[in-house]
Amino acid sequence: MLGFGGGRAPERWPRQPTEATGIDQVRAMFDGYDTGVRYADDHVGRWMNALGDAGVLDETAVMVSSDHGETLGELGTYCDHHFADEHTSHVPMILRWPGVPGAQGGQVASGLHYQLDVAATVVELAGGSAASGGDGAPFAPSMVAGEAPVGRDHLVLSHGAWTAQRAVRTGDSLYLRTYHDGFHGLDEALLFDLASDPHEQHDLADEHPGACAGAEVVLADWREACLAASPTGIDPLETVLEEGGPWHVRGRLLEYAERLRATGRAGWADTLLARHPREASGELSRGGF
Repeated sequence: MLGFGGGRAPERWPRQPTEATGIDQVRAMFDGYDTGVRYADDHVGRWMNALGDAGVLDETAVMVSSDHGETLGELGTYCDHHFADEHTSHVPMILRWPGVPGAQGGQVASGLHYQLDVAATVVELAGGSAASGGDGAPFAPSMVAGEAPVGRDHLVLSHGAWTAQRAVRTGDSLYLRTYHDGFHGLDEALLFDLASDPHEQHDLADEHPGACAGAEVVLADWREACLAASPTGIDPLETVLEEGGPWHVRGRLLEYAERLRATGRAGWADTLLARHPREASGELSRGGF
């Protein structure tokens, strides 16, 4: 049995089930997600048509993006975004900009960019100057020249809401470091080849310890540089860990372990209790904001 989301009412969201007891229900969930994508796509089309009907399409900058992606079974999570992995972090960025050769349609850029790079690029395309000292790396010059932006050689990705994780994304590789697994049971270090394994099913960490060690150096250097530039010198992910981990699991392990035992998963309950001794002790409570 698979469980989804918190508090969704099945009668209100029939295309987004809260449970799936078999492959038919899983298929229905995937189809429902695809329906949502199609719905959004149709409405973007209506919006573009409206701009055309108003005679302003050719003088209007349009960008379509997203705040996060969604896993559809990857790492054991369905229709949610719990990780610093490829499927949560890889978001669309479709840009159409009047007078910019690289933003007139038909060009695909495959480089690695942060969303803050996009913000800096939009500022420059609009005639401004990206903020001095900001972390965004604008790629407006490439777009104006009609060239595909090269992108960064790697990205460091973070997640502190449903898990506490950081990742290094470079080339076709994803190194995922878990500091609190949000009761998902993930190993501390995971390594995936996204070219051959796009759904993150085959962990290569044991086979490539050197690659993992190199990614850990990247994470350490990135963290040091961020803390040096921070006015507080505090790593927000450390705050999440000090407070007891992600909010939705804080103070819930004993309750969850009881449910696991009641549903025939006692071994999994024992694993989580051993992995999270602070939560297992009952020390943590839900508390409040």
